[in-house]
Amino acid sequence: MSTPVPSFETLQYAVEQGVATITLHRPDRLNAFTPRMMEELIAAFDATDADDDVRAVIVTGSGRAFCAGADLASGGATFDYEKRYGTGKGSAHRDGGGRVTLRIFRSLKPVIAAVNGAAVGIGVTMQLPMDIRLASTDARFGFVFARRGITPEAASSWFLSRVVGISTALEWCYTGRVFGAQEALERGLVRSLHAPEDLLPAARALAREIADNAAPVSVAISRQMIWRMAGASHPMEAHKLDSRAIQSRGQSADVKEGVDAFLEKRPASFPERVSRDMPDFYDWGSEPPFI
Repeated sequence: MSTPVPSFETLQYAVEQGVATITLHRPDRLNAFTPRMMEELIAAFDATDADDDVRAVIVTGSGRAFCAGADLASGGATFDYEKRYGTGKGSAHRDGGGRVTLRIFRSLKPVIAAVNGAAVGIGVTMQLPMDIRLASTDARFGFVFARRGITPEAASSWFLSRVVGISTALEWCYTGRVFGAQEALERGLVRSLHAPEDLLPAARALAREIADNAAPVSVAISRQMIWRMAGASHPMEAHKLDSRAIQSRGQSADVKEGVDAFLEKRPASFPERVSRDMPDFYDWGSEPPFI
């Protein structure tokens, strides 16, 4: 029985041959981010995690932008949470971009960004917990917060320096300048640059390499291990997690199939599924409380 395809207002969502494509779809507003888009992105990643037919996820934009940042239709009140949401003075309101990036962080499927155009503010910070970023030569990026009188958001103060190093992270956030795809490549923000017409085919080829060859449960565990250990205080934490993971996988039907397929020189057909076969020695979907 096939999994129902969710319907969204601000996104397009499609699954083909094991690859889900999430397209930010407000082209008349350069795919600007709204509370509705926040909710729908979280729901889209809930859908990809729940669907065993999805082996990898691509995120891209519709039209000439990836995402031009927060929708500023509310003017100066855009970031005034007390006015917009009625929160009390000094009370904490969860940043919507951070809710999205933390959901992507918890994803059990690998996530590839195909950055087709302008990616500014939340348009670039939402990419940081995605695993691999490919960009069009037309793409432009900007951590423009200081030029708007605000600060980095979407948990980018944790993610950005881990992706590009602290000096580059600080330079981009201090200046707030918009920079081109070549600088993004040179500083390590993106993996490769492509002509606009070649961007999605390149992203799909990479997604297919994962979907066609790798055990889904192994990929899910690997993704969580590497991201979560980025903040570990000592490599012993990784050693403990590695040891439990390799012991768990060593007893699985997937490892028998993977070894047999290698010895028999044939493609593997891994039987285990993320929805039912993730090991229970770790809470893979955990998130600390927001206090």
